[in-house]
Amino acid sequence: MSASPPTLSTDTTDSHDAALSDRPENRLAVRLAFLVAGFGVACWAPLVPFARQRLGIDEGALGVLLLCLGLGSVSAMLMAGVICARHGTKRLIIASGLGMAVTLPLLSVLATPWSLGAALAVFGACLGSLDVAMNVNAVEVEKQSGRPLMSGFHALYSVGGFAGAGFMTLLLSLEFEPLHATLLGAVLMAAAVVMAWPYLLLTSSSSQAPLFVAPRGLVVLLAALAGIIFLVEGAILDWSALLITSTGLVNKAQGGLGFMLFSVAMTVGRFSGDALVSRLGDRTTLISGGLLGALGVAVVVLSPMAALAALGFVMVGLGASNLVPVLFRRAGQQTVMPAAFAVAAVTSTGYAGVLLGPALIGFVAHGVGLSNAFWWLGGLLLLVPIAARWVVAR
Repeated sequence: MSASPPTLSTDTTDSHDAALSDRPENRLAVRLAFLVAGFGVACWAPLVPFARQRLGIDEGALGVLLLCLGLGSVSAMLMAGVICARHGTKRLIIASGLGMAVTLPLLSVLATPWSLGAALAVFGACLGSLDVAMNVNAVEVEKQSGRPLMSGFHALYSVGGFAGAGFMTLLLSLEFEPLHATLLGAVLMAAAVVMAWPYLLLTSSSSQAPLFVAPRGLVVLLAALAGIIFLVEGAILDWSALLITSTGLVNKAQGGLGFMLFSVAMTVGRFSGDALVSRLGDRTTLISGGLLGALGVAVVVLSPMAALAALGFVMVGLGASNLVPVLFRRAGQQTVMPAAFAVAAVTSTGYAGVLLGPALIGFVAHGVGLSNAFWWLGGLLLLVPIAARWVVAR
């Protein structure tokens, strides 16, 4: 049974004015913002081994440095909602995008743990601010369009991730110095931000907006579900290789196959997600996506052969692909609190899930085994279809 497509516009603008305000350049600009965010953070990943060698540190110290990136992101997200509510999203998108571009080359040359940790915190803060601002902007662009667009926007983040990692890996493989490679990446990021600058939608703002609004009502549910989905993504990133290699499904050299298939499936799912959501509606999308993702986890855990495990990872990626975009859309549409604060709450909780997820899986796996820990992930995904009726309640 399918649900009716969601009504995206919540204001009283008539259809003629809405059509006039639906500008393709606004959609292109916010897509460039998502692309920059994914590209920038992915450029850092291939630099990690170089940073460790340059600083001469062990895994424990490296872990603390990597935590600086996440802490900077989550801390900035808490303030980004206030900035978006008081000053709109355009300035914050531009400042954050350019901030990432400026900071990226520093990550390739700073030679002390303290300086690199500080730079990673700044880089993370720019990423977190950009994440909140571009999602708030995307919600408004989608409202003006009158049809689902969030999945397509988030797909560009995934594309940026593939492009950034591939770009940096290629240059480093060609024996570019890390500084030169990051400078080229920074130029591309800055160019994309400058290209988007004139066309970013001017979202509503008010100098009287509150400094803080505690999440409540529906927003708490949306944030909790986002935390679950991001937790699952982070767990697959960090633990899928160990799961399929420890069970003998693949050898160690092929351990990354699971996450690669998961990522590709998620990107494909998001590119087709807007049309799917238009046809099914938000509630059916949440139910079907959560069920498919949970079933995919079961297939991975129970699979006796690599081909079936690969299918399971594809199922998880396809199932999870459009869940977060739906949650962001609902955060922008709800009326219990300002949209900017709601999106910030959903975003920061999601990132907390990414940061805490791998550690939680490790803790559970230590007690009951890694396969059983993945069963726990499947159970968490089942909470999404269970909660769908409340997410879309009017």
